[in-house]
Amino acid sequence: MLTIDTLKAYGANVDEGITRCMGNEQFYMKLVRKFLEDTRLDTLEQQLAQGDLDSAFETAHALKGMCANLAITPMTIPVTEMTEFLRSRTQMDYSGLLAQAKEQFEKLKSI
Repeated sequence: MLTIDTLKAYGANVDEGITRCMGNEQFYMKLVRKFLEDTRLDTLEQQLAQGDLDSAFETAHALKGMCANLAITPMTIPVTEMTEFLRSRTQMDYSGLLAQAKEQFEKLKSI
């Protein structure tokens, strides 16, 4: 069950996330639940598979913003790294970073 405590155990910086939500814990939890419904990670995977680095950057950047604002640190790390490589349109194998992000997203969804 998704709670403040399970999010903390997962590695989210819940206190920072709640602060960004003006101290409103219920609002923070609502945003986290909404984030769990987001499909940008799947979109990012498709864009990378197609070699569309411009669109992949936009998607990764949006995903990074959501993760960072909610202080979902375990997922923020690989998404931020991908975003920075994509910012410079680096041609590389993104599968490792994508796998890390997907793994963290699945862990979060399983809470």
